[in-house]
Amino acid sequence: MKAKTLSLLVVTMILSLGGQVLAQEQSTAWQNLTEAQQEILQPYADGWETISPARRSRLAAGASRWSEMQPDDRRAAQNRFQTWRNLSDEQRDRIRNRYQEFQKLPANERTRIRRNFDGFRALPVERRQQLRDRYRRMSPEQRQRTRDRLRDRARTTRPHTGTRKSPRL
Repeated sequence: MKAKTLSLLVVTMILSLGGQVLAQEQSTAWQNLTEAQQEILQPYADGWETISPARRSRLAAGASRWSEMQPDDRRAAQNRFQTWRNLSDEQRDRIRNRYQEFQKLPANERTRIRRNFDGFRALPVERRQQLRDRYRRMSPEQRQRTRDRLRDRARTTRPHTGTRKSPRL
């Protein structure tokens, strides 16, 4: 009886997963794409059905975002994509790895890094270049000490939240 119940459960799970895959495949079928998506994805039209459902779904979502972008945003995205394409495989792998490392950081650390980056980007171009040049001239040990000092400074200058506990008596 247990074996029959287990078999039924396994078959039910397989069928439900198969249904989800089928639904995903149908939702990204070429004829189900909007006219705007089809226009953007035209280079993929002939081989669309041979592309994996997950990739078709990502392409369709990207085409939707693209169609909603303003012309300036599209130009900026094209420039970023061209820059990406011009990178070597090694550079792209390094960037992907650093992104994965960044995603593993605690949320407060990611927020701190983003805030620092936004502050850096807000600096005048000349000042940013000075800081880059100074950083490049540092030894690895000096760079690490600088990172540690900045991290410690960020921890000690956090705004007071008013939730500090009273000391035990």
